[in-house]
Amino acid sequence: MKASPNAAILQLFSRLGLKFDASSGFEVRRAVIAGIPAQDISLSSQELPQDFKELIDMGIEFNACSLKQLETFGKLFNGGSCGVRFNPGQGSGGTGKTNVGGPSASFGIWHELKGAVAEIAAKYNITIKRIHTHIGSGSDPAVWQSVSALSLNLVRDFPSVHTLNLGGGYKVGRMSYEYSTDLNTVGVPVCKAFEEFAAETGRQIKLEIEPGTFLVANSGALVTAVQDIVSTGEEGHTFIKLDSGMTDVLRPSLYGAQHPIVVHNDSAETQKYIVVGHCCESGDLFSCAPGEPEVLSERLLKKAVIGDVVSIEGAGAYCAGMSTKNYNSFPEAPEVLIDTSGNFHLIRRRQTLNQIIMNEIPYVKPTDA
Repeated sequence: MKASPNAAILQLFSRLGLKFDASSGFEVRRAVIAGIPAQDISLSSQELPQDFKELIDMGIEFNACSLKQLETFGKLFNGGSCGVRFNPGQGSGGTGKTNVGGPSASFGIWHELKGAVAEIAAKYNITIKRIHTHIGSGSDPAVWQSVSALSLNLVRDFPSVHTLNLGGGYKVGRMSYEYSTDLNTVGVPVCKAFEEFAAETGRQIKLEIEPGTFLVANSGALVTAVQDIVSTGEEGHTFIKLDSGMTDVLRPSLYGAQHPIVVHNDSAETQKYIVVGHCCESGDLFSCAPGEPEVLSERLLKKAVIGDVVSIEGAGAYCAGMSTKNYNSFPEAPEVLIDTSGNFHLIRRRQTLNQIIMNEIPYVKPTDA
């Protein structure tokens, strides 16, 4: 869900039979408001929501991501059933910021603490029905195979488990030189491991995956425009300033992520540019070096003029849902969905300034006594 949380997109995928992984209680509520059935939502969160008991009572699925979370569940739902998210000891990510497994990641219960999990489960008569692991967005096939084996060994230690969720993070190539995960390369060995586990133990374990980015990353684009072009001389750079920025797409500034940048005009000329956003922030940068958000990297683009439309491609995942919204008081951008017939549908209006400030309360200085 966190990849692209707009209600219209959730509803579209719900009609196709997909279910949703929520990373906060607020995401759960957002999905329910969008009409997603509670039983189709699973919560795996770094922070238990304040209305946790109410959410569980609604019928959502839950994966405890720490011993404290499992203890809390047991106190509230003695005799209940839930899943447990383990850190399997390995991870895979394009950068350290997208690697969520291994000893440097706080996500999930460290695999060596499985005995403590069993003790808490026994203390509160909890049925552990699902093991959840998630290693990041690197999708190294060798790591995937290793983690699937480690995860199945965890399943072996919990006889009540009937589902293993291996998470998501399937790498999506946005640039021409980037690779995308080959699902056969990753999936075939994992399926074989499940089959071998079933033959050995007699337990048919259900496999769950979370392919959010894989489904939507290259289905979206940020449409913006050139609002200024400036130069820092022969020894410097020519900068294209867009009327958008990290307020809409944060990934380059955060990860050094690469997105195709397309200038839409009829020019046959090209020029090298640094492409930046509209925020008063040196880190508001679209054309950074791969994996280096603070390093400028020129892009060879069509020669641009002020007013040209520019698209930032590959913006369907972790862009509208993960931005520095309202920094410099820039409003949230509208979202438009294009259906298979080419029709345009407005699915989020542009935010107004009044909406930005609506929760602010003026300070009135008390009068002196």
